[in-house]
Amino acid sequence: MATAESAQSTPAEVKAQCDHFRATFLKLKGEINKVVVGHSEVIEAVLIALFAGGNVLLEGVPGLGKTLLVRTLAQALTLPFSRIQFTPDLMPADVIGTNVVMEDPATGRRKFEFQRGPIFAQVVLADEINRATPKTQSALLEAMQERSVTVAGNSYKLEKPFLVLATQNPIEQEGTYPLPEAQLDRFIFKVVVGYSQMDDLMTILDRTTGADNPEASKVLDGPTILKMQDLVRNVVVAPHVKEYVARLVLATHPGAATAAGGSSGPTNKYIRCGASPRGAQALLLGAKVKALIDGRFHASYADVRAMAALSLRHRLLVNFEAEADKVDTDQLVKAILDLTPTEGAKA
Repeated sequence: MATAESAQSTPAEVKAQCDHFRATFLKLKGEINKVVVGHSEVIEAVLIALFAGGNVLLEGVPGLGKTLLVRTLAQALTLPFSRIQFTPDLMPADVIGTNVVMEDPATGRRKFEFQRGPIFAQVVLADEINRATPKTQSALLEAMQERSVTVAGNSYKLEKPFLVLATQNPIEQEGTYPLPEAQLDRFIFKVVVGYSQMDDLMTILDRTTGADNPEASKVLDGPTILKMQDLVRNVVVAPHVKEYVARLVLATHPGAATAAGGSSGPTNKYIRCGASPRGAQALLLGAKVKALIDGRFHASYADVRAMAALSLRHRLLVNFEAEADKVDTDQLVKAILDLTPTEGAKA
């Protein structure tokens, strides 16, 4: 799949690249659907994040299949996989690794040698991440953003592609620690996993209480994923669509002239802190993948709007008034979308 020369490609070549991306995406989704029942939007969001090169936070009550989804995705990829079960007594060294004293059997000399932790896989499941203390949660920060780990002054690069898929229980549950804002911002998407519907629940019962044990087949390797990520980066975004992304993010900033609805609007009334530039990056990269899924090589307003809740819900910090009025961030994102026009331009 040629990507670096996409700008010089002929229309037929570009269409072929889009078709190949879409076919691969659907094949990977189909393999996951062999094991995970329902949750189509959740699966699609996770795969969009994979090809956008970002990390994902999956939130939902226990037993909804969050861990199963991540393990199935790892099964469909030929990438090293590790699972870290976050608990209150988990230490940062249990995640990133530590220096240990090793003795050379030939000379008897001792030296420090770095023993790599589970973060050095390429698909990392951080299970129930909010059950660990903030000190341990922060051990993931550098890995998630810089794709590297620093221990005792030495920096170790993580192999690409690298993806952290974290699951968490709703923060209202007992024994959980809310993730710090700096870490939330490093997740490209926050995906809310809901309950299954009747038909899906019946299928789940058939699959999990019967003799069949479906498994996902391998679909993608690391080099192919990197090529697909490069193709995403080359998707065309018109200036007015890019400007719309910027205006959406600026509309989340309270006290600014760009705040959605003006001085009496929802931003100034309910938001304490708006989205960062990473929010804009998430919107745009997600929109590019969405365009390729639909067989297009240009992102539209509709693609951006489809990514808004996933990209912004965890980046908006609400105030006490929002909590008192029981206004959540999904409602605020919808209000901001309604109050931020596309100014009638065509996309």
